[in-house]
Amino acid sequence: MIDNRFAFGVVGGLGALAGADLLQQLIRATAADHDRYAIVFEQQSFPGDRLRADIDHDPTGRKLHVFSLIRRLELRGTDAILLPCFVSQTFLHELQPNVGTPIVSLMAALLARVVTAFPNAKRVGVLTSGYVRDKNLFTQTFGGSHDVVYPDADAQRELMDVIYAEGGIRSGKDAPALLERLQAVCEGLAAKGCDIIVPGFTELSLVHRALSASLSIPILNVNKCYADYALAQPSSRPRRAFKIGVVGGVGPLATVDFMEKVVKLTEARRDQDHIKMIVEQNPQIPDRTEHLLHQGTDPTIALFATCKKLEAAEADLIAIPCNTAHAFVERMQSHLRIPVLNMLDEAMAQIASRYAGRLVGLLATSGTIESGVYAAAAERAGVQLMLPDDPHQVLVMEAIYGAEGVKAGFTEGRCRTDLRSAIDHLAQRGAGVILLGCTELPLLFPQTENFDAAGQAVALLDPTLLLAAACVRHARAASN
Repeated sequence: MIDNRFAFGVVGGLGALAGADLLQQLIRATAADHDRYAIVFEQQSFPGDRLRADIDHDPTGRKLHVFSLIRRLELRGTDAILLPCFVSQTFLHELQPNVGTPIVSLMAALLARVVTAFPNAKRVGVLTSGYVRDKNLFTQTFGGSHDVVYPDADAQRELMDVIYAEGGIRSGKDAPALLERLQAVCEGLAAKGCDIIVPGFTELSLVHRALSASLSIPILNVNKCYADYALAQPSSRPRRAFKIGVVGGVGPLATVDFMEKVVKLTEARRDQDHIKMIVEQNPQIPDRTEHLLHQGTDPTIALFATCKKLEAAEADLIAIPCNTAHAFVERMQSHLRIPVLNMLDEAMAQIASRYAGRLVGLLATSGTIESGVYAAAAERAGVQLMLPDDPHQVLVMEAIYGAEGVKAGFTEGRCRTDLRSAIDHLAQRGAGVILLGCTELPLLFPQTENFDAAGQAVALLDPTLLLAAACVRHARAASN
């Protein structure tokens, strides 16, 4: 919201004069209460705007152009978008799910005006382009309550010429000869028994006063209807799909592993049932363990900057598939508007509920262990942790960071042997649960209830999987 006022964003340039006319109508409509409203106008024409919207018109360029302008208006803090273009109204259903700001329906505005101001009207005459007519925009809007009537073929060609030809109404002309030709098209609709004319060109608002004075039946001023309707709508935002923001690159393979787990855990019958995710893959975030153990570059700013990008991209929560990075989460959270889902707390909650009383062995980077973040999470959950001795901790670090470790792209060979030795070591000391507390480690051994560790059955737990499951739960709850 701009200056605590309700802000309308107007997409201009489609065509330019009609957009400016809507802006003027909106300014007039809000003049009596200007302290309550703000208006943001984004005017930018594009080459395809000069093309006639005939039946074979390709709207792709317009779609991309309109979406870009809407995103600009959103970044400027608008609360509702007005789109004064009938061709664009044919793909409103494609735009709205991909923007977070409500787009006011021009067609709903026209239907509301006809129903309330002309309750006895049964036949609606429509002046619109061949493309809009072919897309059945007016039939879909009015067909359930009114008969929709269009000009015959000759009158339709005349109408398109009056609007689009050089020196036509789109160019700002309102010569008497143009108005006479429009009047003839309108009277042709009146002769077909139409009770009212609804324009499907916003440019016709430019000549509404002169045209309406010469007709035997009423004709709507579509831009005025649109402005009045927008002001009458409640100020609410549309419900949008839940989106997970993923801090990626810490490490790169773990990021892909996390996303795959989210997909596999989601109950879906089609692509559209899956959860939106946005990933900021930033492998340049300084190494977390290097900082915690050896005073390497502090990764806090890089992590925070990545989180802020996800926040700006309208994520609803942030997932960081990196155990060690959680040593830096607490200091960032108060500066973020959206929550970082704590992977460590999710893991400890699962252990406390499913494996109460069991001793838990933690396999993690030395940085994670030194930071104490898992110890704190375990204490909050009432879980008892066990750590490897120094020689086996060295093996864990080799499995992760060694020349043949996971971060070097290995998932077979020495890295598995080193990790297996550490798992056996903890099991022999009484651990009934082994927590794979580095997101690379589940790439070597997946989560399982009965892992044979030195002849004993232990549960291997994958915090990445538990984080993915928590993300799916949050998404499901948001959709209910």
